[in-house]
Amino acid sequence: MPELPDVEGFRRILDSCGRGRQIEKVQVTDPGVLHGVSAGRLRRALEGRRLTAPGRHGKWLIARTEGGPALLLHFGMTGQLLCRAPDDPPHRYDRVRLDLGGQHGLRYRDQRKLQGLWLAASAADVEHVLAGQGPDALSVDRETFRDLLAGRRATVKAVLMDQSALAGLGNLLSDEILWRARLHPARPANGLTYDDSRALHSVMRRTLRLSVRAGRVPDRRSWLTGHRNDAHPRCPRCHGPLRSGRIAGRTTVSCPHCQGGDPP
Repeated sequence: MPELPDVEGFRRILDSCGRGRQIEKVQVTDPGVLHGVSAGRLRRALEGRRLTAPGRHGKWLIARTEGGPALLLHFGMTGQLLCRAPDDPPHRYDRVRLDLGGQHGLRYRDQRKLQGLWLAASAADVEHVLAGQGPDALSVDRETFRDLLAGRRATVKAVLMDQSALAGLGNLLSDEILWRARLHPARPANGLTYDDSRALHSVMRRTLRLSVRAGRVPDRRSWLTGHRNDAHPRCPRCHGPLRSGRIAGRTTVSCPHCQGGDPP
């Protein structure tokens, strides 16, 4: 599933491929990915508009146009944004295409179609679509982060993945961050000490910066992510066996030695 680093990568694609270019043609091959807008209205709203600097909040990408509406994209489980020439052969999962003239074009590609695209007529409408989102995980300050943990009785992993609490983290990043912080994922969020939350914030920021640089959550062998799918996964830090279970409805991988064998 695309998480914050992936979407930041899509933002960079949108910036380099589309910024300053005019949308000459909008092609919707599957209206099932559109939310609250028809294919015809989307074409009328966007064609002839020039793309400006894009934005991102959590897992949401914001494609803004000069003096006009914004297109909000959410990638669900399998979505991607690609820069492709308009005459490149179509892919079976290309749902929406924006032809930008010359050899530039953008494609929203998604196999499972669990999310999609929203049209926002104004900045206020953008805020309305994003109203249920918590602060962005890459920019949240330490005190805000501590307060949002202290105010929730759910497990710390559940809070990290809750987009209404903190926007941008998914299953892989949450496990990676908690492993690096040596915190058991089932610990109650409001049971963390001040030092715990302070250290967790620092680890989260550092892990996100490294992941953003890679354009995804790296599967390096020095990372927990690089071992979670092994036949017999072992911790890259202590080399003990990793444990797999379910927390907050998601497969959770942790190290009993580094993070504690059982939740408190």
